[in-house]
Amino acid sequence: MTADPSVWRVKGMPLAPATGHGVLDGMRLAVKDLFAVTGFAVGGGNPAWLAEALPAAEDAPAVARLRAAGAVVQGIAHTDEFAYSLSGANAHYGAPPNPAAPDLVTGGSSSGPASAVATGHADIGLGTDTSGSVRVPASCCGLFGLRPTHGAVPTEGVQPLAPSFDTVGWITRDAATLAAVGEVLLPPGPVAAPRRLLAIGGTAADAARLGLPVRETSLSTWDDPDPLLLAFRRVQSAEAWRAYGAWVEAHPRVLAPDVEGRFRFGAGVSAAEEADARARLAAWRAELLDLLGDEAWLVLPAGGPGHARDLGLAGRDAWRRDILRCSVPASAYGLPSVSLPTGASPPAGIALVAPPGHDRALLALAAEPPAGGPRLAP
Repeated sequence: MTADPSVWRVKGMPLAPATGHGVLDGMRLAVKDLFAVTGFAVGGGNPAWLAEALPAAEDAPAVARLRAAGAVVQGIAHTDEFAYSLSGANAHYGAPPNPAAPDLVTGGSSSGPASAVATGHADIGLGTDTSGSVRVPASCCGLFGLRPTHGAVPTEGVQPLAPSFDTVGWITRDAATLAAVGEVLLPPGPVAAPRRLLAIGGTAADAARLGLPVRETSLSTWDDPDPLLLAFRRVQSAEAWRAYGAWVEAHPRVLAPDVEGRFRFGAGVSAAEEADARARLAAWRAELLDLLGDEAWLVLPAGGPGHARDLGLAGRDAWRRDILRCSVPASAYGLPSVSLPTGASPPAGIALVAPPGHDRALLALAAEPPAGGPRLAP
């Protein structure tokens, strides 16, 4: 069967074999086109960047660990340009299929890996999550996805966007596989479930299905998200411009206009504005962690469903704001978050957000809810 060019930049049978044996024996891996894979250049979702890139001399550590645990690299899957979008519709390569909602996008920016998993052509989608780029496509495609605690999984060998928020995450069709990947990539940590869940955004009914006490709560940054989103945008875009501004200036009009606009916003962020934004994010983080304490996790919408594949720019911008309202808290505060499918049609999941270091506990709850509570989706 011919590889779908909207999903795969390059695909093999497999592209790279396993280098060892372990809990992932025989599992097929779709690697987002930001990770170094030995012998292949990183394309970053943009043909001009790919044309100037050199083949990688070695795997990114995350890829190397998965191969050592028995996974095979099925191929390198597409991303939104430089991972700086959430739609999953690449201006150069197209929008990959979303079998759970064929008229809607997969979400992004880990769009190719999510589509490969959703269509059954991969078991694991290895991606990155800066502002929601694993959780959003997982939610839009009816899949499971994890954004780890910031810094928990090495990002060496991964093309950056905004290092203060960049994480390596993954997408699977079932919670058991999600947890198996965590066994390979995550450091040791607690595995106990929280005593209760704090729900916002209409998630209480789905949260209750996890078998834990649920209490509805409120957050000022949920009720009025714009200050949080602006602070996050200033830090993210300033870091992105420092990383790529010179290249963007030297390559006019090779990026989609909306992506280039996000980069150029960063050029106008002053040092004082960036410092103020970082201080605000730190204060809001402290408030949320104080709310959670040692006994509670937050539950909120994971983002989704995806937008119509032919939606115009204004509509995409409105959709993006709604998605960022859901995804930015975990991103801005460096917290682990798991996206769980609810069985809704079209797909739209819920996200659990835990204190830092509770990644394995999130995966354990997703795989085995306490007291015999039912999983959200098969």
